[in-house]
Amino acid sequence: MSDYPSLDALDLKVYTATWCPDCTRLDRWLQASGLNYAKVNIEMVEGAAERLERETGKRAIPFILVNDKAWVRGYHRELPQRFDPELLVQELLEAVPAQ
Repeated sequence: MSDYPSLDALDLKVYTATWCPDCTRLDRWLQASGLNYAKVNIEMVEGAAERLERETGKRAIPFILVNDKAWVRGYHRELPQRFDPELLVQELLEAVPAQ
């Protein structure tokens, strides 16, 4: 079980690239939190970058695809530290309505 049991049932796919510092920060946090997720390297997975841009209108990474339905930014550019774990947890939970 992860540090965030409310997220354990979510299918998380992190759209990422090896050169991205925000991606590295998110990856470290996800690993430390014990959350299960899949990485989708936009440079290695054919069509991944195009899907990200088509569905979000953005080219920025990391982005998290939640349950193959909703996209959530994996960074917070408006914050000096560029990442707030509690804000991300809130955004992930809000991305998929309760069932």
